[in-house]
Amino acid sequence: MDATQLPNIKKWIVMYPVYINSKKTMAEGRRIAIAKACENPTCAEIGDCCSYLKLPFAIEIDKAYPRDFMQRGRVRVLLKKEDGTLINPSISSRKQLMLRVAEMVPRHHGRTKKQETASTSTTGPSHKSGKGGKKRR
Repeated sequence: MDATQLPNIKKWIVMYPVYINSKKTMAEGRRIAIAKACENPTCAEIGDCCSYLKLPFAIEIDKAYPRDFMQRGRVRVLLKKEDGTLINPSISSRKQLMLRVAEMVPRHHGRTKKQETASTSTTGPSHKSGKGGKKRR
């Protein structure tokens, strides 16, 4: 990035992964309904969704969410141009962006591969637990 673009990013909207995380409560920072939220989104997945929606974005890995400083990373997204026109006419607000990204993250290509490998590895033989061996008299 060049120096002329950096001050511009400061005016872009901020989106933390916590905002659309279904594992978090409203008090912990979730901003959309739990039914519409997705499970443990990452900054990279949010960034990929923004690029799919043709919205300019910047991932800031070094930033932390104030309520949970162990949660690292945030995404800055530009919704409107300098003159106030929308970049993507179907997304006019921060809330609409959160809802669209939350519905796209579960279908993310990195996530679907993980689920396929996890489902095949868990189908192993099950062992019955209990006290084995001889019975004592």
